Amino acid sequence: MDDLVGAIAEAARKWPSRVAWTFDPGERLTFAQVHERSSGYAQALRDKGIGQGDRVAVLLRNQAEFPLIWFALVKLGAVIVPVNVKYRSVDASHLLRSSEAVAVVTTREFGPLLDAIDAPPVHHIDTLSPQPGFEQGPVNRVVNIQYTSGTTGSPKGCVLSHEYWLRLAGSLVEHFPNLTEHDVMLTAQPFHYIDPQWNVVAALLAGAHLVVLDGFHPSSFWAKVREHRVTYFYCLGAMPALLLKMPPDPADRDHRVRAVQASAIPLPLHQALEQRWGVGWYEAFGMTETGADIRITAEDHDAFVGTGCLGRPAPHREARIADGELLLRGPGMMDGYLGRPDVFDDGWFHTGDLARIDENGRVYHLGRIKDMIRRSGENIAAHEVEEVLMSHPGVRLAAVVGVPDDIRGEEVKAFVVGDAGEDELAAYCADRLAAFKIPRFWELRAELPLTASERVAKERLR
Repeated sequence: MDDLVGAIAEAARKWPSRVAWTFDPGERLTFAQVHERSSGYAQALRDKGIGQGDRVAVLLRNQAEFPLIWFALVKLGAVIVPVNVKYRSVDASHLLRSSEAVAVVTTREFGPLLDAIDAPPVHHIDTLSPQPGFEQGPVNRVVNIQYTSGTTGSPKGCVLSHEYWLRLAGSLVEHFPNLTEHDVMLTAQPFHYIDPQWNVVAALLAGAHLVVLDGFHPSSFWAKVREHRVTYFYCLGAMPALLLKMPPDPADRDHRVRAVQASAIPLPLHQALEQRWGVGWYEAFGMTETGADIRITAEDHDAFVGTGCLGRPAPHREARIADGELLLRGPGMMDGYLGRPDVFDDGWFHTGDLARIDENGRVYHLGRIKDMIRRSGENIAAHEVEEVLMSHPGVRLAAVVGVPDDIRGEEVKAFVVGDAGEDELAAYCADRLAAFKIPRFWELRAELPLTASERVAKERLR
């Protein structure tokens, strides 16, 4: 396939009556219906003035309209800008301003937020009905402006192309885990993240049935896996640990799952995860910037359970270490950050992760050098939280760091110099940032340690 437009049409041609998506709760659509309805939404958006190259923010929960609108924009040659449904005024404003979105597709649930930040024209999904008569026009190279957390600043927009999605998803079909039309995939992450999106494309290429949950609920997750006869899913962050904390069930091994891919599987829990559910959990490493990069396959799995080994680079990806940092190169990466296309060093992308590579080409993760906190799978830029704290009139200096947490991986801790109390500061942040970015721990100090360049010495705080 050259582009997603062709992939959508080809899936509808090959498997017209096969179920493509099941939203739980929500709709069930065949591949033919996906093609037809996304074309209908494309015409509806064209009637609203959306055209080639326009950037359109999409603020929707896990519902069929999200990928349908995404595919509609692809067909129009427009660009989706997914918006985190947890965002509040500061983070949502930054995304809409920096992306230069010309419109927002959303539901009335988010009306108060958009009214508060002077958003561009808003199209509510309940009044945006699919329209007939769509004719395919030119295909735009860029598909997404996908925002990811910055390391020393606000989130940056990754410019993602058709090739990015086809390489990422195609590698899961052509190589491990070798997804096919016999698979039932499942995703429980919010659709504004990249994971449900690559699940959609992988299912499209494989002819697989994709089940989309409304969110991750540990107490009912495996029941949904059994109900939908799922054969494959991906998870990350605190999900494995939270699943293990659920009471054992006699039906734990009564499922059809053949492989679980996960990022940052907790080393002490890896063997317990496999023993409890009787299926292999395979480590996988990737980034929004680079797509699918490194993975454990069936060949390496048994020898590396609980070792922290990430596996070997995917066939389309190269990896090397420079000054302890993991660098990646190869086709199917982002086209750069929005406004900063030249972020590659002779084709190599600096991940900001510390790693080593053994003599057989297997990669081992050793930590992060980025000033970023990863809480329950969410990437949080410390600088973004600090900027909000520093905007409070009672704060003179603030520094935010990650602290270890058994469940969430890391928690957010704020060190603050000023007159404001922690309850006041927490409420202040809650009005301006997504809930997952609000510090859980607070330490009020008379002063903070500084470096010779007058910057906060965060390593001393950690």
